[in-house]
Amino acid sequence: MTCFRRGLMAACLLFSTQAALAGQPVMPIKGDLIGHMETMKTRYEDTFADIGTRNSIGYLELVHANPGVDPWLPGDGTQITLPEQHILPDAPRKGIVINLAEFRLYYYSDDGVQTYPVGVGTEQNPSPLTQAKVTMRLESPAWYPPTSVREEYEKNGEQLPLMVPPGPENPLGPYALKLSAKGYLIHGTNKKFGIGMQVSHGCIRMYNDDISQLVFEVPKGTPVQFVKQPVKVGMSGNEVWLEIHRPKEEMDKATKDQLWKDVMQKMDKLLDKHPGIEFQRHAVELAVDQADGVPRLVGEQVRQMAQNHDKETDDKPSL
Repeated sequence: MTCFRRGLMAACLLFSTQAALAGQPVMPIKGDLIGHMETMKTRYEDTFADIGTRNSIGYLELVHANPGVDPWLPGDGTQITLPEQHILPDAPRKGIVINLAEFRLYYYSDDGVQTYPVGVGTEQNPSPLTQAKVTMRLESPAWYPPTSVREEYEKNGEQLPLMVPPGPENPLGPYALKLSAKGYLIHGTNKKFGIGMQVSHGCIRMYNDDISQLVFEVPKGTPVQFVKQPVKVGMSGNEVWLEIHRPKEEMDKATKDQLWKDVMQKMDKLLDKHPGIEFQRHAVELAVDQADGVPRLVGEQVRQMAQNHDKETDDKPSL
């Protein structure tokens, strides 16, 4: 199910020119690992939805990185983890890459990469695993709910208008990127809760501050690739890192077995590219057991290091 219909176009203003807003930094790409893990102490009135909005982190990212902490009442002075470190997805580093499994968008430019949390389609209305392009940048979009969405609301006793004008009640938020995949947008929201979750009818939902930055940086024609990678493996120098996102909240045996299968396939692929890697099994087991979306150090490329050391020794003149 798509989240808008073609009539949207007639109600949208053409994109205006203005300076891009300050927001997520452009991070240089050195290997496969970007960002840093951070911590903070909560205030009495904080919820994970508030913290996510302020720090551009998705709701489930915070929940999984902070097991045992109440997301609605974390308490005053509770130290929590801000998962701001990520392994880049296994996909061409060009344009926009959306990893549905981790509810995160990556935008690659000549200067590096920026990353943002996103809301994605539900199991009933999933976001597509496809390749597309940005065809238009939209400012103050009106929303024309498709018939399927209006019928869904009617079943719940709600009546949707044929058109929702721009404003605080518009679920598309202040900006949108129209994609060549028919009926799909990357857009803002009128609700801060839902970023980093399966909440939409297939479109990609962003915090308003984030889409307000991204829309000014992404040119028309930018490629967009949707992937679904709950397991990511990457190198940072000689270190091997593993990041696992749980495919569903309840980690039953079948889910864990599938994660192990994915991990082994990813490791085999990495070994083909980087011979001489030694993995720490206990670290890998912990990553699979936790499946918390936090990158973990699980090995290193020791053989390459040894070869380099031997070469340096051989190159030294004898005395």
